[in-house]
Amino acid sequence: MKQIETSISINKDVQTVWNKLMDFNSYPNWNPFVISISGEAIEDHYIKTSIIIGDKKPQHFKPKVLIVNPAKEFRWKGKFLIKGLFDGEHYFKLTKISENETRLVHGEKFSGILSGLILKMIKADTIKGFKAMNSALKNEVEQ
Repeated sequence: MKQIETSISINKDVQTVWNKLMDFNSYPNWNPFVISISGEAIEDHYIKTSIIIGDKKPQHFKPKVLIVNPAKEFRWKGKFLIKGLFDGEHYFKLTKISENETRLVHGEKFSGILSGLILKMIKADTIKGFKAMNSALKNEVEQ
């Protein structure tokens, strides 16, 4: 399995960071990577996401929500075209560092028969996208 993982320290309490992460309606206003999410964050339900990787057009997915653990973890799994071709398990994990500091770990695990090939093509831009989202979330909640 291939994986990308990024992290950032945010100078805000875990609940505030979680609330902004789960406020899907606000994503178009601050998020440069996941530009929209619609639907409800309920385990085993599907949401609709739109992401921008690099300078490409937005890509639209309908991933299944795997984990919603309030103020701790949000995770979904999507696929490209058909399951097993290029699948991605996207996750956000929050850890309390102190009363007013949170560690965000933002990553994705890739699998499927084309995962190696596709990941080679998108890895650098995906990492940039994750880091851009992390920084934007940090800026949004620290204001």
